[in-house]
Amino acid sequence: MLRDGELSAGAIAGAFDVTRPAISRHLRVLREAGLVIDAAQGRERVYRLELGALAELEAFLAELREDRASTWERRFMALETEVHRTKRERAKEEKAQRVIINDDKKDNKKETA
Repeated sequence: MLRDGELSAGAIAGAFDVTRPAISRHLRVLREAGLVIDAAQGRERVYRLELGALAELEAFLAELREDRASTWERRFMALETEVHRTKRERAKEEKAQRVIINDDKKDNKKETA
């Protein structure tokens, strides 16, 4: 609602089906949270959106996403390392197994000869 520009408290209240005191309480909470700024214009209070308070929240959320992404990235890198290590070990075992089989074949040929 305030995204498009400043509005008076009366205009804001007129957009909702709640009492004006309820709107005033909501506006006070938003003002105390730093999400809106009010200024007196004649007998009315005019409210405008204050995006600066959201910047801190956006930075916090970006940090959470970054930490989570880097945590997952580290986990996937560790998994990749483990997969490569396992492949190398299996290749060594298979090579050793082939050597044993070939040695057994040689021994069998010598015995039959």
